[in-house]
Amino acid sequence: MQTKKNNLFFLYQWVFVFPILLIITTLVALATIILSPLLPNHKMSYYPARWWSRLTCKLTFVKVKIIGLEKLNPRQSYVFALNHQSIFDVFVVYGWLPFIFKWMMKAELRKIPLMGKACESAGHIFINRSSPIEAKRSLENAKLQLKNGVSLVVFPEGTRTKTGEIAAFKRGAFRMTTDLLLPIVPVTIRGSFERLHRNTLHIIPGTIEMIIHNPIEVAPFLPDKTSELIQKTWNEVNSAL
Repeated sequence: MQTKKNNLFFLYQWVFVFPILLIITTLVALATIILSPLLPNHKMSYYPARWWSRLTCKLTFVKVKIIGLEKLNPRQSYVFALNHQSIFDVFVVYGWLPFIFKWMMKAELRKIPLMGKACESAGHIFINRSSPIEAKRSLENAKLQLKNGVSLVVFPEGTRTKTGEIAAFKRGAFRMTTDLLLPIVPVTIRGSFERLHRNTLHIIPGTIEMIIHNPIEVAPFLPDKTSELIQKTWNEVNSAL
């Protein structure tokens, strides 16, 4: 019986969900390209992506539970540091994190047709790891945006987990944090790996939790305790897995 249900849901994904999401994703990307320059860092320009994320979860029978929002000041800019379990992490953050924010993402993602342009229009931060000069320029441009409640979202592992376990955090994700003295908010994503494993399109319905931990002030770790800051952030994220 369970195998039959799994096969029916797999068919439902390919026949119904994926074609609909392809159309909606195209429309959302176009809306973002149009709205973001007109209404930079405004809630209205974030509505398409938020709606897209929530609809994706609803269509795939994925429920999202967010814990710990009361720990945050909506007028404060933060750096949200999350573990990266699957593509659903993006939907969870866009759909349920009630902040205006910029993603820190690999420069290669800029090449994705339409979506890359949408991310560029929204002001997300592309980091070219092979070019220190371009990476520095991107960080300098980002500094101009991260204020008055506009935050940054990073996956310090650098890529999605292959096993469900959290990998070591890379130092580069913390450079902007220490430069701007923005508080780091460790965030644990739990259940996303079980919904969609890496290198597969077979979604498994269920629940994803986004657990927000207490913000960490970075000043006590400067100038020479960045490694301790990274480890403390990792410990907090890992504590809820």
